[in-house]
Amino acid sequence: MPETDLQSNALGSAAAGIFSRCLTHPLDTAKARLQALPISHGPTQSSKCRGGTSGTYSVLRTMARSEGMASWYRGFGAVLVGGTPGTILYLCSYDIIKNQLNKVLNGETTTSNNTRSSQQDSFAVYLASGMLAEAIACTIYVPVDVVKERMQVQSSSSSSIRSTNRLAYKSSWDALVTIGKQEGLSGIYKGYGATMTSFGPFSALYFVFYEDLKSRSRKYNNQSNEINSAGSKKGDDLPMPWIVGSSATAGALASFITSPLDMAKLRLQIQRGSAASMTSTSSTEAINMVRYRSMRDCLSQVFQREGIQGLFRGAGARVLHFVPATTVTMTCYESCRSFFYKRLNP
Repeated sequence: MPETDLQSNALGSAAAGIFSRCLTHPLDTAKARLQALPISHGPTQSSKCRGGTSGTYSVLRTMARSEGMASWYRGFGAVLVGGTPGTILYLCSYDIIKNQLNKVLNGETTTSNNTRSSQQDSFAVYLASGMLAEAIACTIYVPVDVVKERMQVQSSSSSSIRSTNRLAYKSSWDALVTIGKQEGLSGIYKGYGATMTSFGPFSALYFVFYEDLKSRSRKYNNQSNEINSAGSKKGDDLPMPWIVGSSATAGALASFITSPLDMAKLRLQIQRGSAASMTSTSSTEAINMVRYRSMRDCLSQVFQREGIQGLFRGAGARVLHFVPATTVTMTCYESCRSFFYKRLNP
């Protein structure tokens, strides 16, 4: 990949990451609160808050009343500081890996927006590129995710750190330092496997859907307007409405399909934080509090105790978060990298 391509991709992904997170973090917080609560059959908050639009709105409204609207952005510091370089690494890695795989498979170097590349890229290339990009970016995403989610759920009524005399984190930095002291570096990265199990398939499926939808949209658009796609310029080969539609649809499908994996990952991360913050005199309580031994065990127990509804708890909130998040991110990314590419290549 030429240096100007890499620079424009990096600048575009940075702008996209910051903008999308500012808009969608409250929805992510609501999703975390919903997924952290087990399903109850009584008239409790967990039974009232479903995983869809009403549940998301109910959680945000309750948080605003009891904790203030600032609680919607709990953990945002970690997301902004750590998530932005993570987004840069993620999107740039995806383009680089995809181009290299195409070079190996097709015997030629391709560019990320080249129409010929879009026609030749296979399902396997998109799948592998998305998975590998996630694996690389998770070196940054995992610590950010751990801090963010523990901050997001620490004041919820049923999983509150305060309510069980566990340590309440004062800020994202305080959470990171505390986790490091109590659990060490292995504690910060202990959720790497679970995160990859959750977001690896999401990234792989997302780019499979996104690239396929863009390719289909491009063909339809070119046929409708009788445009020769080979003459399109970098970043201008597909009108923005098509990119928005492709990204939104891909985000909805991928986020819903992988919602059970995300739920299990979040519960495991919260569980580790709960056990690690118990004092030595409460070691027996800490041991008894650990319910899930692994990702598979968590999914199995949730299905047995809460059924399909438990597995997809928070799925609506997850879709509501990822659709605007992926749409804003990819739309901004495509637009900004095209803008920066033109500025860097006058």
